Amino acid sequence: MSVVALGLSAAPAAAAKPQPRPHQVGLLASTAHHKSATTSSGTMKALAAPGGGDADGGEGANEIQEGADQYAEARTSPGVVAPGAYSAAWAQLQSLRKTGGNWTDETALPYNSDDPRYRDVNSNSSGGAGQVTGRITGLAADDSGYVYAGAANGGVWRSRTGGGKWEPISDKLPSPATGDLRLDGKGRLWYATGEANTSSTAFIGSGVYVLADPRHGQFQPGNRVGGTELESTIISKLRFIGDRVWAATNRGVWSHSTINLSGPWTAEFIPNPDYLPTGPLAADPNAPYKNITNDVIADPKDPSKVILAVGWRSGDAYNGFYTKQNGAWQRVTLGGDIASDAANVGAVTFAAAADGSKFYAIEQSPKVMAANPDSGLMGIYEADGSPFGPWHLVADYKKLAASGSALTGAGYMPGIQSWYNQFLQVDPTDPNHVYMGLEEVFETKDAGATWTTPGPYWNFGFPCWNIDPGRQTGDCHQTIHADQHAVTIGTYKGRSYVIVGDDGGAYRRPVRGQADASGHATDWTSLGDGTMDVLQYYSVGVGLDRNNKKAGIAISGGLQDNGQSVKRPGDKVMGSNFGGDGGDTIVDPANGCNIAEEYVYLAMSVTNNCAVNDGSWTTDPAKATTRQIAPPDSKDSLARFIAPFTYDPKDTKTWVAGGQHVWVQHKGWNIQSGDDWTNVFDLGDGHVATAVSVSGGTAYVGWCGPCNNQGFTRGIAVGNVNDPASWHQLNLPVEGQLPNRYISGFDVDPANANHVVVAINGFSRRWTEGPGAGIGHVFESRDAGATWTDISGDDLPDVPADSVKMLRGGGLVLATDLGVLYRASSHGRWTVLGRNFPTTAVMQIKTGPFGKLYAATHGRGIWSYDLSRLDD
Repeated sequence: MSVVALGLSAAPAAAAKPQPRPHQVGLLASTAHHKSATTSSGTMKALAAPGGGDADGGEGANEIQEGADQYAEARTSPGVVAPGAYSAAWAQLQSLRKTGGNWTDETALPYNSDDPRYRDVNSNSSGGAGQVTGRITGLAADDSGYVYAGAANGGVWRSRTGGGKWEPISDKLPSPATGDLRLDGKGRLWYATGEANTSSTAFIGSGVYVLADPRHGQFQPGNRVGGTELESTIISKLRFIGDRVWAATNRGVWSHSTINLSGPWTAEFIPNPDYLPTGPLAADPNAPYKNITNDVIADPKDPSKVILAVGWRSGDAYNGFYTKQNGAWQRVTLGGDIASDAANVGAVTFAAAADGSKFYAIEQSPKVMAANPDSGLMGIYEADGSPFGPWHLVADYKKLAASGSALTGAGYMPGIQSWYNQFLQVDPTDPNHVYMGLEEVFETKDAGATWTTPGPYWNFGFPCWNIDPGRQTGDCHQTIHADQHAVTIGTYKGRSYVIVGDDGGAYRRPVRGQADASGHATDWTSLGDGTMDVLQYYSVGVGLDRNNKKAGIAISGGLQDNGQSVKRPGDKVMGSNFGGDGGDTIVDPANGCNIAEEYVYLAMSVTNNCAVNDGSWTTDPAKATTRQIAPPDSKDSLARFIAPFTYDPKDTKTWVAGGQHVWVQHKGWNIQSGDDWTNVFDLGDGHVATAVSVSGGTAYVGWCGPCNNQGFTRGIAVGNVNDPASWHQLNLPVEGQLPNRYISGFDVDPANANHVVVAINGFSRRWTEGPGAGIGHVFESRDAGATWTDISGDDLPDVPADSVKMLRGGGLVLATDLGVLYRASSHGRWTVLGRNFPTTAVMQIKTGPFGKLYAATHGRGIWSYDLSRLDD
């Protein structure tokens, strides 16, 4: 499964020229302390300049890592998850019957990140990214207009028209996480599952699949290549060398015949086999980082000469380049400027010209990343004739910054996220013409001697920009979303194009496109036409829209790196009313334009008009329609990356938010600032809230700390929001009633606040090696948590549970990493809720007006289900 989260505050611009404040500029100080990256040893190394950000605004490199790590912690702690866990759960899921009724994809329409309706203080609108969707991590295209896009957690999609009008073609597979996507010489489409862009543990897949006729067919479970060897791995690259395909994974480099697709994969090189799941050091906290591999390349003159790029991006003794000598893999020093020592070989991407005359490489350096606050990039390199070198440095981060980049401020310059953002593509018709992706898209037409930036991070800061489209000079053009991951070149109706994939979807332009005097492309087209809904939501909130001429429901949700979307009655295009990352959210059920939204780390804001604003706040701050209301734990770094908060359904003016402390406020959507919160309970040093629920004043708060597998602990605090003296920690034994695993969600019976159910993440003891891992995923208490009963039953698939909801009449709905399940009563059997719901992680479920259930998925948008159809 896959998820990632990111965001960084932007620094305010000079007063002489009003600038936007994208990514929550006012929260810069409160998020600065989060700017670090986790090394394999668990230590923290600061990456950002003092002050925590880039003056142009950027994504927090460590926040991507933090979001990924925390997602992984929920699913792996307190120990190590054995391979095969997700596939086994998926197989269990297939045996369950389905209830009546179909789901509706509520977000299957374009999402305009530049919607002019929402240019409030916290919006990124007008930055130039246009219509966006979720992160695209794999791309492939042919010469007949067929394009294949693989989403981070949304599977593979096909276009027959050079991009756009997408249709899903992998919904029958157990894993929607994309690691790589390649067409081979026979026109077959290879799909490597398990996203490798972020954590080394979070985005596992179920192996590699091959589709013989990708223009017409769909992937099936039987299309898997080999056996179970690559199950529960992440795959960085697939490369074809002779009649074999090579896979660079987080468990070493493997290869397989491309002729005979049966039989096991061959383990070519595993740097530290003792740390594999079956090895004696599997339980070591550093085990996930000990066998990271990134890419493979061969000498076209002698395909038996293969180079492996190996190493964890934060550094380890095994990092380096390897080649086979005398039948064994040995470290090799490549010729020329490229670094080959363990300290400087981190994440690496190779590319070769079609005629074999030139080779290119991106090299990220652990040493540079730890020491340079501006960039983690070692360099971009070119070699003539052989990947063994000599390699020539053709660009460093300073040269790229001077090429038209939007990232020119100290603390956030090109390559600051080179461990996360990398792609290379050589023009098949010109070995000197290369597209390169980091945070932005770069291009060279002379083998790296000079560079331009056809796809800048955004248009903010350029002379052409103005928040009012009517006052722009006309030189600001459609650009791409930030953070590049994939690239391909194809042809449609005789015209060649390049397509890039990033955190906002896919964008296309002619291979030799047009650019302005600054080198910024004038011809990008967003391919996010709404037909490929792979938006990565953390949350959902719904309410009646009383500020709209068309009555109906307003639907909001917080997204990975795409702010918060809002869909209002009559909308044919969704708008983005908050920028950066969108975390948890709550919406007034009586007024869908009363919205409270989290950036990250409880950095909350509220609006009372859906954040509708034409940008006039830039000249008159009193016209801002959003207020920052973060509780103090946000400023003090005492909250989870995506931290929980909610309101009391019996009194929507009462809110509860959780960091290390439990915060309560009683002004509802009229809250004015963070000073309106009251601290009612301290969960304890090192403890942070993971879930909150409240009804009739009685609140339940789940927490963890430490939250990783190094001493993992969890607990539940209970109390009355109006009586600090009533709060207490429940006595939860390590073994017994409630497993020692991550607490994801609660729901409280509106008729009896002592009656509560809890959703437990992770896998059972069968798959998780750790103290107190236990069994079960749904537990119930009827005495305010004094005792608990496992109500999972013997038919609930062993899959991480994320959110739970009680229904009238005794029904129970459970959101999991593989879909939504339903149990009619305490004595009922678990069933799959509804039909046509995609396989993906469901992070949150909520009920809304008119008897509908809403599900926020982290990779396939927001879906709704009419609960009246249960008996169909």
